[in-house]
Parts: sequence; structure tokens; C-alpha cells
Amino acid sequence: MAATPIEELGRRIEQVILEHLAASEREAADAIARAFRTATRGGRPGKVAPERDGPRRRPSAEITALGERLYQAVCAKPGETMTVLAGDLGASARQLNRPMTQLKRLGRIRGIGQRHQTRYFPLPAKS
Repeated sequence: MAATPIEELGRRIEQVILEHLAASEREAADAIARAFRTATRGGRPGKVAPERDGPRRRPSAEITALGERLYQAVCAKPGETMTVLAGDLGASARQLNRPMTQLKRLGRIRGIGQRHQTRYFPLPAKS
């Protein structure tokens, strides 16, 4: 005996509800696991700690090399912002922060402006 359209519809609705409940249960279990993983690492609730041992410290040679590339980019495009320079170098603006600070301390670059509107210019070499 074939099921009527109403019985078939009822069966399909029940199947969708069961699938939704199973997916919700999986999501809840994952959320609980993340919460306990964060709590055991001493982090703030709701913030998942990174899966690494600690922050990667860049060697000074790497920062110096990036600084030289950054200086060349500033010389090629004086008056540009950090975002533009970062795009040219294939790095993020945050990664260029330390090399830019070193170049400014050495007197090789000058920044004019504030925050994200700062524009960078090369300075003449000191004799």
C-alpha cells in the first residue's frame, strides 16, 4: 500500500527535524570542547587560543632585510601610506611596523601625518 502525499510529507518533515537536531548536537559538542580547551589554557572565555606554542619571533636579520626592501619601496613611491607599501611588498602593514620604526630611528625615513594617514618619505643620507 502506497503512502498518501500527507504521510510522505510528514515523513520528510520528521527526517529534516532529526537531521537538524543531529547537526545542532554536533555544534553544541564542538562549542563545549572549544570552551574547555580555552579554559585549560587560561584564556578568556569565548576566545580560542592559537594552536601554537608561542608567538613566532622574527630574527633580526629578517627584520633588517624587510627594512631594506621597505626603504627601497619608499624611495620608489615617496609619500605613500603603509597600506600601499605593504601591498607592494606582499606583507601586512603590521609586519612592516618594526622595520619602519627602525628606519625612522636610523634617520632614513620620515613619516608625516597621523595613524593610518601617515605618509612616508626617504631622507637624504647623513654624511
